[in-house]
Amino acid sequence: MLAKTFFGMEKLLAKELKKLGATQIFEGNRLVHFTGDKGFMYKANLCLRTAIKILKPIFEFRAENESVLYEKIYQFDWSGILSADQTFAIDSVVNGKVFNHSLYVTHRCKDAIVDRFRKYNGKRPSVDTRYPDIRLHLHIFDQKCSLSLDTSGQSLHHRGYRSHTNIAPINEVLAAGIIMLSDWDQRTDFLDPMCGSGTFLVEAAMMACKIPANINRNFFAFEKWKDWDETLFDKIKYSKLNNVVSPIGRLYGFDKAPSAIEKTNNNIKNAGLENFIKVNRADFFKSQKIGDTPLHLLTNPPYGERLEGDINSLYKNFGDTLKRTYPNTQAWIISSNFEALKFFGLQPRKKIKLFNGKLETRLCNFPIYEGTKKIHKLRNINPKPSQN
Repeated sequence: MLAKTFFGMEKLLAKELKKLGATQIFEGNRLVHFTGDKGFMYKANLCLRTAIKILKPIFEFRAENESVLYEKIYQFDWSGILSADQTFAIDSVVNGKVFNHSLYVTHRCKDAIVDRFRKYNGKRPSVDTRYPDIRLHLHIFDQKCSLSLDTSGQSLHHRGYRSHTNIAPINEVLAAGIIMLSDWDQRTDFLDPMCGSGTFLVEAAMMACKIPANINRNFFAFEKWKDWDETLFDKIKYSKLNNVVSPIGRLYGFDKAPSAIEKTNNNIKNAGLENFIKVNRADFFKSQKIGDTPLHLLTNPPYGERLEGDINSLYKNFGDTLKRTYPNTQAWIISSNFEALKFFGLQPRKKIKLFNGKLETRLCNFPIYEGTKKIHKLRNINPKPSQN
């Protein structure tokens, strides 16, 4: 099988797959190949946090032209996968000189499947591009063709808990990957000071509680397959739920917009996490850190596209607030506004290239030490002298 993911998250996904029990794992570009049985396919869809889709290849072949492509698809035995009473859809990705129009390729493959059913069954399955019983993925690179079954259905970022969003909310899979990239230990207090609709908070809480990422989804594509084993799926689901724990650290968020707080609370409730996450209406720029223990701060501030006012001042105020009232904090910010990041007033210790949709972004780490950075460095470089 193969799991699709976002740019920069291939290693995270490979690590997740290994921990889950997959074998023969190797990374590609925005995807990871792996091996597992049917039960593992169920488990991967249920548990993986950084996967967008899980695909199961069923047929690989070479096609020198469209006639060969049609014939190969026509000759394939579809009886074990699709019936004339079901609906299907095909998504095509093509790259090469022979095949360079994905929509045309999709139509030719659809024709081949339909024509075979007409000949051998006397009736044909219907096409439903929105809610098909069976969704197929055809990938063609030059003359190499790979046909796969979509095991997931809707993208796995549709976790099932987010019924309320703000404008341009961050994708749940991307949010989970960002939390992993920020090296949060799932024990330190976690704060999102501009929480929007609460995606970072919910994803972080699910990690800390060891709750499967897609436990709140109503449906996976494999549930309409002929070999769907509901008993096996339920056994896997409940075994994972037996591992759920309460979080060790506090998880909390701020937002100054009442609508954002309402949306966040609704999403937290949908995820069943209202006992573990607290959000308050507050202006981060007028706030201060709670307690003396270490804090992990992660947020997705405005990039400037829809903001009324000076975006550079907002980023400057953010950096000033961190320096003034948030000692002993590991602050992580994701933004596509590279110019505004220069006004932060702090030098990032780490920068990671990611994409939020089509926007190229940087995930930046700003460590805020107790005292000055200079004193912190001196403590590390000059240990206490020996008593001998």
